[in-house]
Amino acid sequence: MGTEEMMFGYLKRSSTTLFANTLLILFLKLGVTNLSAEELQESPVPDAYVARAQFTTAIVDREPLDQVVKLDTLTTRVFFFTDLRHLQGRTVTHRWEFAGQTVSEVDFKVGGPRWRVYSAKSLKPDETGKWTVFVVDESGWPLHATIFEYGDEAE
Repeated sequence: MGTEEMMFGYLKRSSTTLFANTLLILFLKLGVTNLSAEELQESPVPDAYVARAQFTTAIVDREPLDQVVKLDTLTTRVFFFTDLRHLQGRTVTHRWEFAGQTVSEVDFKVGGPRWRVYSAKSLKPDETGKWTVFVVDESGWPLHATIFEYGDEAE
């Protein structure tokens, strides 16, 4: 069965297959339909991955203080943390998007096989809604995406 195996009577797929399927669903939901079959293949570096990614209200000793899914407008700054694996020598970008538009890109040069990085965004009261950070490599290949909601209704 290749990278697939049976588990409890269900077909268990590899994490690469699940990731590719998740990306496809994400792209379709976002209206990205002009991708070729080649662009939906596995990552150019198959062992490279994002081990952890999360929004947080602070970074302490290079680790996230908490995990944020929703924030009210009393909070005006949010951080995005990623724990990268096997991307040494490569450039990884945090692409912050709001209302379908890229509002910020922060590049990181990865210096080792396990590399923790974070970026921050100041939030304005009129920027309520869903925010997404895409973690992409230097070719633009998406490695991960995480969403949080900002606004009074996020309480």
